[in-house]
Amino acid sequence: MAQDERSTIALIAHDGKKADMVAFAMAHKEILSHYKIVATGTTGGKIADATGLTIKRMLSGPIGGDAQIAAMVAEGKIRAVFFFVDPLDKHPHDPDIQGFVRICNVHNVPLALNTATAAFIISQKALE
Repeated sequence: MAQDERSTIALIAHDGKKADMVAFAMAHKEILSHYKIVATGTTGGKIADATGLTIKRMLSGPIGGDAQIAAMVAEGKIRAVFFFVDPLDKHPHDPDIQGFVRICNVHNVPLALNTATAAFIISQKALE
């Protein structure tokens, strides 16, 4: 796949899962370095600080960053999404999360909602 054709990976994490996302990015830094990366605001900052990867930071998730990334999915600009959801915390934007999942399903974009699924996608070279 050409670098400019769906060569972007999106990284999003709820507050309770940001440490998991940073650990995931550190463990898979070499693979991630071959892609453009977009992330919601705080998550992107934490990943960039920990890994040195170049991250295009969108708005924070609760104020529209996840919607910005969902729009990119709908436009065919995202190769895969790793959205680490904290299932043990309430989120006032839960309907937005369901809409995000729907957009990924409609456009057949791989979506990992936890570390295990993300690691499986990376290990199976599903992004090639």
